[in-house]
Amino acid sequence: MLDTRTNDESRLAPPGSRRGLGEVFRHRYLLSLIVRKEVQIRYRGSVFGWLWSYVKPLVQFIVFYFAIGVFLGMNGRVEFFPIYLLAGITVVTFFNEAFSNGTRSLVDNAALIKKIYLPREMFPIASMLIAAVNTLPQILVVMVIALFFGWTPSALAVAAIVLALLIVAVLASGLGLLFGSINVTFRDAQSFVEIILMIAVWASPVMYEWTAVANVAPDWMLTLYRLNPVTAAVELFHYGIWYPLGPSNATLPPDMWLYSGFALLISIVLLVIGQLVFRRLEGRFAQDL
Repeated sequence: MLDTRTNDESRLAPPGSRRGLGEVFRHRYLLSLIVRKEVQIRYRGSVFGWLWSYVKPLVQFIVFYFAIGVFLGMNGRVEFFPIYLLAGITVVTFFNEAFSNGTRSLVDNAALIKKIYLPREMFPIASMLIAAVNTLPQILVVMVIALFFGWTPSALAVAAIVLALLIVAVLASGLGLLFGSINVTFRDAQSFVEIILMIAVWASPVMYEWTAVANVAPDWMLTLYRLNPVTAAVELFHYGIWYPLGPSNATLPPDMWLYSGFALLISIVLLVIGQLVFRRLEGRFAQDL
């Protein structure tokens, strides 16, 4: 007769012994509760609630159209420039919010981390999901505006948009795990991240076209520029939203899909590195917090 007590004990494990992102998705119900709570807090006490998420990108479009497009003359240089700009800003906003909040997530939840066990990776991942939820209205507004100007999406265009969001989600999660764990011990990490985010909008073709870099940068620098995952994500979003409008001066980057594959691979590598560093430093979290 089998000893059921021995079998039961063999299945028991101390909290935290099964670490990693897999543990986060085993607790996906708790993850959904954290995401729902944070989203609700964002609009608590607001009369219009979610409506503000749709109003902001619409106002941005109007401001871009007149301030940059008309007054600075960008509408004449780049056709449908406000849509081009808003599409790029949507990607960068998603990345900035997910990365920034992921870096602060462990420190902001210090009281919870010190009291109970739950997968600590859950907090940076939740920050990425919250940023995705907050970015969704802006994506919908960009699409509706593009439809008004004659956007006719194809299956390839939709695939480019999905791939762009996937690259940013994986990249922001990896960097959130990496810098979030470092930020627990060295709060300077948060200031360093702020500098990265300030540069991000200019290190990608958001305010300008990629050809502006190609015209002045040597080949090796252009290659490094295009290997930036955020650059690849922005170009994919432009391909999905702006390019189908048929701008006459549009020039697709050569080997766009190849560099997009590199961008996804780099993001996955950073996710693995972030997880490894996170697990290495996790034992000090309760002490340092």
